[in-house]
Amino acid sequence: MLKMEAVSKDYVLRGKTIKALDDADLQIERGEFIAVVGPSGSGKSTLLLVLGGMLSPAKGRVLIDGRSLYDLQPEQRASVRKTTIGFVFQTFNLVPYLTALENVEVSLLLAGADERRQKERATVLLERMGLGDRLDHKPAELSVGQQQRVALARMLANDPQVILADEPTGNLDPETAQAVLSFLEEVNKEGRTVIMVTHDPQAAARAKRTLRLKDGKVLADA
Repeated sequence: MLKMEAVSKDYVLRGKTIKALDDADLQIERGEFIAVVGPSGSGKSTLLLVLGGMLSPAKGRVLIDGRSLYDLQPEQRASVRKTTIGFVFQTFNLVPYLTALENVEVSLLLAGADERRQKERATVLLERMGLGDRLDHKPAELSVGQQQRVALARMLANDPQVILADEPTGNLDPETAQAVLSFLEEVNKEGRTVIMVTHDPQAAARAKRTLRLKDGKVLADA
């Protein structure tokens, strides 16, 4: 379903070239749950961004369902992101002046859903996350764990088949982190592909497969 062929990505920092991805090859089948681990600066987040169509590689190809993602026109690539890929970030990226309901509705609005569909779908997802009594609360009125659950509901809004999670438990207390990991396991059992960057060995152990990166290279695939 997802494939990287000889993908490289470089950054220039203070005059030095840093290889975030170095001739990386990777194949991910539909329905896998993969943990991506490695030291800081090893290329983990870059890997997610490249897989998600948000960061063009310097060379190589990224294929999703056989289509070369970066050979698509920008609007076509954006459409793939909206309909196929869901993102979860450590920082949540919620809009501070919107309510929980409105934050989830934004994804549906961008996908062209009508107002009634937006509200119905967003309400169902927030209720699934145990936030049915927090629909009208803004992010500042929610706990950190509740904010992450709003972000997870928003991620599911357009029913993506691929979920890319960048340190989804990094800012959470242990109990809430376990709840988030259980949720990712749950949506994986529903048939979605989950790719999770994490520095936490216990979180990585919840995945079915582990990729280890160092200096932009995939060193282990177990």
